[in-house]
Amino acid sequence: MYSFHRQHVNRLIELISSSSHMRITAIIGPRQVGKTTIALQARQKLMELGFTCRYVSFDDPRLNTPDWPRDAHIFDTAQIEQFANPKTLIDIWENAREASLKSPRGHVLFLDEAQIIPYWSNYIKGLWDRDRREGYPLHVVILGSAAWRMLVSRSESLAGRFDQLSVMHWSLPEMTKVFGLTPEQFMFYGGYPASWPGESEKSRFDYWREYITKTIVGSVIGRDIVSLTQIKKPALMRQLIDITPRYSGRIMAYNKLLGLLQDKGNATTVRRYLELLSDAGLIATLFRYTPTPYLGMTSRPKFNVLNTALMTAPSGYSFKEAQGDRPFWGRVVESAVGAHLCNTRNTATRIHYWRDKDGAHEVDFVVSRGPHLLGVEVKSRKKQAHRGLDAFKDRFPHAKTMIVGPNGFPFNEFFSLTTDEWIEYL
Repeated sequence: MYSFHRQHVNRLIELISSSSHMRITAIIGPRQVGKTTIALQARQKLMELGFTCRYVSFDDPRLNTPDWPRDAHIFDTAQIEQFANPKTLIDIWENAREASLKSPRGHVLFLDEAQIIPYWSNYIKGLWDRDRREGYPLHVVILGSAAWRMLVSRSESLAGRFDQLSVMHWSLPEMTKVFGLTPEQFMFYGGYPASWPGESEKSRFDYWREYITKTIVGSVIGRDIVSLTQIKKPALMRQLIDITPRYSGRIMAYNKLLGLLQDKGNATTVRRYLELLSDAGLIATLFRYTPTPYLGMTSRPKFNVLNTALMTAPSGYSFKEAQGDRPFWGRVVESAVGAHLCNTRNTATRIHYWRDKDGAHEVDFVVSRGPHLLGVEVKSRKKQAHRGLDAFKDRFPHAKTMIVGPNGFPFNEFFSLTTDEWIEYL
């Protein structure tokens, strides 16, 4: 997998190599999607181009020893607070400044997990502003497993000082190229490259379940949300990430969701926590499409996992068992299509669902961007009616429609294009 380069590698190199680029680059995305690999691959190419580089991870307790390694990345959470401190950051930055003056093209400093340092963004602002004033040829790349607004929290100190490089879950073409996954395997196992169990030996399959539920979900809750934002009800947050993947592909009233939660909470708190789960790349909350956006925000939400492994790993089903349960497999397929639409959309593109006022007709997904409107219906088996698309087309005559699955666009073809490419294609 290390030899496979995602498109983000070349984009990062272009940003750093550009003579006009003098901002911090923030590589942001969910956990375990290859952000560190992208940084290390880009570092290797940049060194070949004449840059000097250093990669540092702040969850490495060796950083505060006198003999710092050039590249450090181990995990010892018990000592993180002791070693990840502002002085460490300042010392590393000062060394990088000196290195930049000796480099023919400048120095690139990669900072991973810097957000665990208290008030990290304020320190980086001061250090970066001094670099610009004094003309140090220093490029800084920050990596973080959360949305940028979550990383900087309430601080606006880095506003206008960074470019964001978003890295989302792996797509079917990527998983197929590296691991040989079929569309059906991709829809069940999802797009976490390090979790792919390969041959379906029970021990490796059990490891896959453990990896998804603990290494990914557990770390997201404990390190990327609770530690970065003010969460008054962490138990409620954990219940949401436990419950909502089970209802991926379903429309649910907030009152019903509240009834499933053991910890007390209100609809406003639940909405905020769901937004944080979306920022962390776990669950998307979709609302009913209406020409008047604010009216749609008052509708019942539809949940969609942003990686189907989040719903299949804790389900208890094997790959074959999931395919044998038609209702469950239908939701897995629909969730995989919804995840692809959400993960590959541009910033201005919105994903919704549609249901008429009396609830008689429904469309799985609606993609909207400016004057463009696209209704998407997902079919997991043949001879399924598509009356919802007909009703949607009657309501919005200018809209385009498409069927994904049997009697429509094949899954491998659908997953090969981004959301906005589909808008332009149809």
